Amino acid sequence: MTIYRLKTIQNLPISKSEAWNFLSDPKNLKRITPDYMGFKITSGAEEKMFAGQIIQYIVTPVFGIPTRWVTEITHVDKDNYFVDEQRFGPYELWHHKHFLKTINKGVEMIDIVDYKIPFGILGKIAHPLIVSPKLKEIFEYRKNALIEIFGPYKS
Repeated sequence: MTIYRLKTIQNLPISKSEAWNFLSDPKNLKRITPDYMGFKITSGAEEKMFAGQIIQYIVTPVFGIPTRWVTEITHVDKDNYFVDEQRFGPYELWHHKHFLKTINKGVEMIDIVDYKIPFGILGKIAHPLIVSPKLKEIFEYRKNALIEIFGPYKS
């Protein structure tokens, strides 16, 4: 069983509480997700983030095929970190940790995603060809969207 990891780090010129207020509002996910993903929250985004929250989405990550995705916010430490885990969706495992840390003139955001792909050997073959590049592309889009929203970080 192979569990993959994607880790990204981004600095933004805002306070930790500003970053938290933006990231803890599920409605902002659409703003930082590529349009081609067809991202649509179907339920669970009525409130700010809390442990135990279930959020349901429709996404079209590959070949325009709509996919239902259900995540649970499992851990929340206000202004510091939260964890979302897939309960139903395209991955066999999806565990996404979001950390915020105050730095000089801003905030450092660290994302760590541990994930497992279904379909055995086919999933293993698809990982370097489709899944890994697609995830990197999505996180790169998010990075650029956050820069557009908050401006570039200048140390």
